[in-house]
Amino acid sequence: MALLAVSACSQDGATSPKTVRKLAGSAEAVKAREQVEQEIRKTIIDWDAHTALTLGLVTVDDLCVGGRAKELFFQDGDDRYKIRCTMYVNAYFGASPQHVSDTIDSILTAGDPDGSPIPFGHDFIYATKVVDYYRGKTGDPQGPGTGEPNELFSAATVTLNWDQVRQNGKRELIEELPACSPSDPPVHRCLREPASTSVTNLRRKYGMVFKLTFPARDYFIVYKDGRTVSH
Repeated sequence: MALLAVSACSQDGATSPKTVRKLAGSAEAVKAREQVEQEIRKTIIDWDAHTALTLGLVTVDDLCVGGRAKELFFQDGDDRYKIRCTMYVNAYFGASPQHVSDTIDSILTAGDPDGSPIPFGHDFIYATKVVDYYRGKTGDPQGPGTGEPNELFSAATVTLNWDQVRQNGKRELIEELPACSPSDPPVHRCLREPASTSVTNLRRKYGMVFKLTFPARDYFIVYKDGRTVSH
């Protein structure tokens, strides 16, 4: 009975910081972390190489957190795992505000071939309307009075945002980077590459900024029932 009680407590309790660090540094976690980051960085390189955008900055925020104790109320699933590691990656590019239509059209051209890692092509009707808008061929892409667009979205792939350059009055601009908290690998990493560059620097150099946001990737999860999921 005592052994059963201890087992139940360990299953229902929060993961200790020591266990989180041990699991985050395991060979399986390291492998999954490296694979996901390399995959995303390869996609960023493809954007830089095959579009009119110029890569200026990459941010990586990587965090492993321990599971909570048994949740009796307001259950969100955080009591089901021992550890969950998640990676957040953004890429910032510079571009000319005088050639927005050509820049976005270059993205669609790069995304046209089958198998392209760029999820936006000329078959994306809204995106072609955005290009026509910047070329002065049509009105607001989302309808009269909606104003200048600033986003292309592809579910579970990427989101592309950019500085508004034509909006009358206050323009929506890509926000400056949040402060980078001290890294504590393997539990937490915060990278700004290059560290000396900011969104303001890119805007000053190129005229406008595009931001590529990758979905959060849960690349390593160990559940309390013993299952492990890695990506």
